[in-house]
Amino acid sequence: MGYDFLAIRALVSRGHISGVGRQIGVGKESDIFEVTNDDGEVFALKLHRLGRTSFRAVKSKRDYLGRRQNYSWLYLSRLAALKEFAFMKALYDHGFPVPQAIDNNRHAVLMSLVNARPMVQIREMAHPARVYLSCMELIGRLAGKGLIHCDFNEFNLLIGEDEELTLIDFPQMVSVTHANAEELFVRDVECIVRFFSKKIGYVPEMDPALPYVRPVFAEVAAGADAEGALDVELEASGFQRQHAKALDEYLATAKDEEEGEEEGEDDEEEDEDEESEEGEEGAAASGRGADGEGAGPGPEGEVLDAEGGSDVDERLKAVATRSRAAATRNKDGEGEGSEAGSEDGEGEDEEGEEGEGEERPPRRAGPRAGRHGGPGGGGRRTQRMGEAEVQAIVSAQRKKQYQKASMHRATRNSTKNNKGKKGKSTADDGW
Repeated sequence: MGYDFLAIRALVSRGHISGVGRQIGVGKESDIFEVTNDDGEVFALKLHRLGRTSFRAVKSKRDYLGRRQNYSWLYLSRLAALKEFAFMKALYDHGFPVPQAIDNNRHAVLMSLVNARPMVQIREMAHPARVYLSCMELIGRLAGKGLIHCDFNEFNLLIGEDEELTLIDFPQMVSVTHANAEELFVRDVECIVRFFSKKIGYVPEMDPALPYVRPVFAEVAAGADAEGALDVELEASGFQRQHAKALDEYLATAKDEEEGEEEGEDDEEEDEDEESEEGEEGAAASGRGADGEGAGPGPEGEVLDAEGGSDVDERLKAVATRSRAAATRNKDGEGEGSEAGSEDGEGEDEEGEEGEGEERPPRRAGPRAGRHGGPGGGGRRTQRMGEAEVQAIVSAQRKKQYQKASMHRATRNSTKNNKGKKGKSTADDGW
């Protein structure tokens, strides 16, 4: 706002304006206001604001001015306004349909107000072929004067009630001698062809009455008048070569930066989706106790805290170790008769009845197989008892944690109630 005030005060002191009215336009790089002078004439005041929205990250990511340390967006905005004023004045003097440039100060450009609206707001035209041909002729005329608009589209064309065109927005204009001049020229042409084909419903290729559909860059650029070329003339104006270099570097990379930011946002959204999916999977794994740390569901749907989780893990590991040790001993033969001996010797009687006359093998020294998985017990029976013990330990631990949480809530609620009663009694006593 301070820079705006300085520019407006300078224009007021010169007698060009005396008041500022409503805002009639806003863009990524400029704001446009209605202004008036002492005679009641209404003009348009354009305030350039490079780097305000879409290109805020350009300054930190790109070094346009080499080792210069006094680089700022205000400086680039002033250069853009200076270039636009110079080009607008030169084009108006050569009979091009552009607003009349009146004055310039800092980042502000004062120009005549055109009674028209942007062509992007139009959906029907009485004479679309005539308007299309006017656009192509305007592009060719600019190239004939050694200039390419570089942003020739429906947003920078104003159309009046009589369907006459007015061209605006000139900071990005380049010379036909530019390295990418032909590419920029073709892009301007294709923007107009696409607009008329998709928005207006007029397909230039299908109209045989047109003398030509697209101008050829080599033909229009070859017919440029070297003596009256505006790109050469404007080098001697207030917009000098060093200014053009700084501003052209910005304008050449600003669009790439905007596209890069859009791609970066898409990549960030994809990364966020992947991270959220991984986070959900990790939360589910921790809830199942995969890592041994984290909360588990308690009674009545409450989530228990992670306290005591390591103790439960140690008990589970101990039970599993004992089960594996018992199974290993059974495999080594210490419990060879466990399956038959688990029923108190019933298997031995059956063997005696079936194998009469045969010598019975001697018993091995060692403890007798236990009924519930002792040193000589069966491995399967021991594994089942281990799972039951695990479930008992987990249930007891959860019940203990639930009781602790209930006691904590009860203590906290009673403390709050006591404080409320104490404050109420104090207020009743009048203290």
